Amino acid sequence: MRRLIIITIMLLMATAAITVVYFKNLNTPGLHAGQTMRSIPDNAAIVFEFNNDDGFYDIFKGNKLFASIIGGQQLNDLDVLHKQLLANPLIQKFFTGQNAFISCHPSKNHTIDLLLTIAATKELKPSYIDQLTKQTNKGLLVTPVLYDGKKGYIIYSTTIKKRFYLLTKEDGIYSGSFSKDLIDQCAKYIPQKDKQIFLELPEQQNSTSLANLYINYSQLNPLFEQVFKNKNTDIFKSFCLLPALAALNLNFKSDALLFTGFSNIQHNQAADYLSLFAGQQPVSNQLKDIFPSTTAYSICFAVSNPKKFKADLSDWYMKARLQHEKDSIFNKVKAETGINLITEFNQVLSNEFAVVTTRYMEKFAIITLTDGSAFRPVMQNISKMTSDGIGQLNYNKLPFFLLGNAFSQFNHPWFMIIDNYLILANSETELKSYYDTYINRKFQSKMLQYDQFDNLVAERSNVAWYINFKNALPILKRDLNDEFYAAFEYNEPGWKSFYAASYQLIAADKNFYTSFCINLNQVDSTTVKNNHR
Repeated sequence: MRRLIIITIMLLMATAAITVVYFKNLNTPGLHAGQTMRSIPDNAAIVFEFNNDDGFYDIFKGNKLFASIIGGQQLNDLDVLHKQLLANPLIQKFFTGQNAFISCHPSKNHTIDLLLTIAATKELKPSYIDQLTKQTNKGLLVTPVLYDGKKGYIIYSTTIKKRFYLLTKEDGIYSGSFSKDLIDQCAKYIPQKDKQIFLELPEQQNSTSLANLYINYSQLNPLFEQVFKNKNTDIFKSFCLLPALAALNLNFKSDALLFTGFSNIQHNQAADYLSLFAGQQPVSNQLKDIFPSTTAYSICFAVSNPKKFKADLSDWYMKARLQHEKDSIFNKVKAETGINLITEFNQVLSNEFAVVTTRYMEKFAIITLTDGSAFRPVMQNISKMTSDGIGQLNYNKLPFFLLGNAFSQFNHPWFMIIDNYLILANSETELKSYYDTYINRKFQSKMLQYDQFDNLVAERSNVAWYINFKNALPILKRDLNDEFYAAFEYNEPGWKSFYAASYQLIAADKNFYTSFCINLNQVDSTTVKNNHR
């Protein structure tokens, strides 16, 4: 028995020793992804991570998906940089197999700058980089410089005729960009140990993923301010207000990019509207089937428990100090009409409601009801009717206080009820347009390519955002900064190569399982399905 105990203790000691060595090797500066990512300046909204090896480059070599997203010229610049710098025989072995990060940062010049961050293995000595300055006929001119007192280099590529600014940081981490301003900012940046900028994946999950996408929702608004000249655009507004961090894994298809993972709400910050849906259960999305075929973009909300949602929404108004205004409006409705509108509405609210924008810049709120006929007299009594079925509400801000800030754009709307759907719009003309769509079944769900795209997205969600790039073109032309719109319309390949994109939040343990999908145009994009659903 004593011998067995001694053998067991020796095995445990050996296992412990091997474990320590294993994790020590995992956490070397060249391999620890979290340490590298924390060196990225905190104004980054989006970070794309991939493994710097030939396998990754072979998969995406000549791939239209990435060329369309980044732009053909930018992708070519990065490819040349990889071949001339990271694949340079002097330093290649120190960077091969390491995690590389490309982050997006807002610029002072109303553009978006890219930052490449990568950690070398600990064997790399600064003198090896210095040897690049002595190379000739390699297509690179390397000049040592200082950035805020930190060692760096200006690398001029004679192939693409551009300067690349490279910064040497602590722990063998290197940051580089075609923007000197961004490198200067990076040199001055000091990470805050107690501040989480991105949601980090477990090392084991990170090591098995082909590529990852990290999102800091709170930094999306500064990024979009560079892209849009219309500062009031609502295209992705709700997500910009979400206090959350996302980490998504890439699932690769030849004609689509699928990212899935989690968005974790930062509960130490004030809750926003989208956070209310984290307390629900995922719901099968049906309302999108009656969106117009002209839909440019939409956001659809789904709740498994409408009563709980309304209770959470009421609590949110109170925390936002809007309770007094809310009470004043509904007390006025009750005094003038005798209708307790909140009670009446809550009794018929079903589990889906959405805001839809069409290519003609029409906006509709579409709300599912359990009994449209029962709610019609209520709406008629608080509205000025122009016909039996259409009227304009007599009170302002009712949609906002009934369903939340996603509906604030319907301040004094017109309404109609078709079957069990309450439809709101900002003009009678828009309502009649949707009526024509509904009666004649001119829905996006009847389009073949939409059906193909819809098969890629999750069937159940609580928040589902969608954009059709072709239909959104007139709105983007109006709202995008000229430089970004020109790139959108004229780059080939470019964003117009895509058919649609979807971003879904699916409630899971008070946070969100998250799915992002974007796919390329197919050959036949306007065919109408013969078999209606």
